[in-house]
Amino acid sequence: MKQFFSFVIKEARHILRDKRTMLILFGMPVVLMLLFGFAITNDVKNVRTVVVTSHMDYQTQAAINRLAASEYFTITEAVPTPKEAERLIRSQKADLAIVFAHDFASKHSGIQFIVDGADPNMAQQWTVYAQQTLTAANFQFSILNSQLLYNPHMKSAYNFVPAIMGMLLLLICAMMTSVSIVREKEQGTMEVLLVSPVQPLMIIVAKAVPYLLQALLILIIILAMSATVLDVPLHGSLGWIFLVSFIYILLALSLGLFISNIAQTQFVALLVSAMVLLLPTVMLSGMLFPVESMPRILQWISAIIPPRYYIQAMRKLMIMGVGIGEVWQEVAVLSGMTVLLLAVSLKKFKIRLS
Repeated sequence: MKQFFSFVIKEARHILRDKRTMLILFGMPVVLMLLFGFAITNDVKNVRTVVVTSHMDYQTQAAINRLAASEYFTITEAVPTPKEAERLIRSQKADLAIVFAHDFASKHSGIQFIVDGADPNMAQQWTVYAQQTLTAANFQFSILNSQLLYNPHMKSAYNFVPAIMGMLLLLICAMMTSVSIVREKEQGTMEVLLVSPVQPLMIIVAKAVPYLLQALLILIIILAMSATVLDVPLHGSLGWIFLVSFIYILLALSLGLFISNIAQTQFVALLVSAMVLLLPTVMLSGMLFPVESMPRILQWISAIIPPRYYIQAMRKLMIMGVGIGEVWQEVAVLSGMTVLLLAVSLKKFKIRLS
């Protein structure tokens, strides 16, 4: 056991001496959190809005003032007919038109939204934001009967923070572990390690332990930044969040070991990591696009993407504040993937040693 800890300390010192590795491990999470939290956002702001009304009564004026006072909408013009509003949208002078019926004040109903649908996702968001803004003014409209749960201010950071956690933990654990092992092969030092008194399996575990500890530290940094900088609340239990994250980190380390069996050089390891980990994580895990909206064949492919289940679990635990019972399916899939991938990786690694 003393020799095992010596190998762990050796690998930790090697990581600490490599400034580029330290920059990747701790710089990338901070940069991505700031980018996805502030710069890359799908929040609705300053939507150019046209008001359509033939009779400006008190209730209509109050609704318009409510829209103008929000940061989401900018009232650019008031026109008498929907046809005139459609002309402004076609000429790219407006994004959204809100049509008030002539009997709006007496019946408190009769609202129509005319939206630029060139971007369907944004068009839907503009409509939802308009409904929520008017609902907040205590107007009782027949069309406005929805309630937004868990994210009342509709901040995109609520969606991105769990996704960033899934992407970073997978990349750091899998990519850095695979590169670390392949580097030993490339430099010819792996054979020296294998003839040492420590068992080969313990050597691999010792090389993975520092990345496990660093992944947990990065997880703490992400959670702290989300709660303080991005103002994303943690409604769920921290204990369950760390437990599910620990299972996910073990899965990522197993994947890194598997990649190290395939790759012979660091370049190949990075290339495989980029193709197998980065692109599927961003495109097919639900990080940016809902899985339910994808074509059926891509939904089948996404079923084997581990970050999909981790991101789903984190959104439920962190944002919705549910217990472990509501995420048991995701935890079961991640645990099964971890056991399967670790068994295959270790078996193949032993074959290579023999």
